[in-house]
Amino acid sequence: MEQNQSINYAAELEAIGKKAKIAAEALAVTGDDVKKLTLERMAFRLEAAIPEIINANIRDTESARRKGISSAMLDRLTLDEKRVRQMAEGLRIVAAQSDPVGKVISRSTRPNGLEITKISVPFGVIGIIYEARPNVTSDAAGICLKAGNAVILRGGSEAFYSNQAIAKLLNRGAMDAGLPDGVVQLLPWSDREAVKAMLKLDRYIDLVIPRGGESLIRMVTAEATMPVLKHYKGVCHLYVDEKCDIAQAVKIIVNAKCQRPGVCNALETLLVNRNIASEFAGVFASAMRENGVELRCDETFLELIPESKAAAEEDWSAEYLALVLAVKAVDSVEEAVNHINNYGSHHSDGIISSIEENINYFYGHTDSSTVYANASTRFTDGGEFGMGAEIGISTDKLHARGPMGADELTTYKYLVRGTGQIR
Repeated sequence: MEQNQSINYAAELEAIGKKAKIAAEALAVTGDDVKKLTLERMAFRLEAAIPEIINANIRDTESARRKGISSAMLDRLTLDEKRVRQMAEGLRIVAAQSDPVGKVISRSTRPNGLEITKISVPFGVIGIIYEARPNVTSDAAGICLKAGNAVILRGGSEAFYSNQAIAKLLNRGAMDAGLPDGVVQLLPWSDREAVKAMLKLDRYIDLVIPRGGESLIRMVTAEATMPVLKHYKGVCHLYVDEKCDIAQAVKIIVNAKCQRPGVCNALETLLVNRNIASEFAGVFASAMRENGVELRCDETFLELIPESKAAAEEDWSAEYLALVLAVKAVDSVEEAVNHINNYGSHHSDGIISSIEENINYFYGHTDSSTVYANASTRFTDGGEFGMGAEIGISTDKLHARGPMGADELTTYKYLVRGTGQIR
């Protein structure tokens, strides 16, 4: 784990890249039966080594506590038996899904008789750079494999030992099923220079996906010589409309903010129609007090909830990842949408309303990857969307957006069949 200035990262990564390329070529022509078997073997390997994984994770969490890591990050880092079994179950769910490779996207016959078929195919080798959450190691490897891709992983230094243990087990599971060594590889260094070297490996890596803080994503975007699929921060909003079930609205808000505040689909800003602000404030403030939420409010709610703090301009674009919530009164659904499109991160945003016209306006005008009506933003998740595990939640528009499963890790090619045609 220690940095070693004598390591020739370019040469080491060249070897990793070659191994991944060979594995990807084998995976590209691997049938779904073998991929299902591989994912089952991976899940078995994880469950059979639960004590080994937890012991590795304890090394990581003890080190993180000594460094003063935040409670939100520590929660993401920690593994127990339940979470390891959830990782294994995620692999089994992915295994049971339909094969995303080889699907016919379109088919046509030209006037000259050429038959043109567009089909889904794997990318090849995918690089994934992520922070803190060791379950991403399993999720990413499983989804990449289902889509016929080899994967090169680089986890955060906080989860170094956990990631090493998990990746080794997953690769063994793939080899158990007859696939070549190198289906799953994880960089064995925590040095940032290794990441920079990895981002120059465009000869082998076809796509890189960063998952983590904004600074990581900006660094990857600036350094990478291959395409990058970005997952920026989650500044998620809910707008409480002038006509709605207030008790239901508060229940949704509590779930979206408090159930797990340290994740990217947790609520960060609440917008409330000014016409119901007075009626709404009392029951809302009581629920927030019960859950230990600090409120940062505009002038309207500062007056209605005296114990709250005054919001500053930066609060409207803040991703707190903690029990802190920004609150603002707005005059209309149009003003709410303008605020979200201006200050949000295009992740997950919702309206709580009984006015169908306003719901439809919100759906049509909110420029986010996932838009809700009368539900918590916490559902933006591959598992909740029926994908099993997820590779992440893309806030990009090319080529995937929102929760990404195996389907989103394929590209396409054209198959053209002729009978001797020349141009």
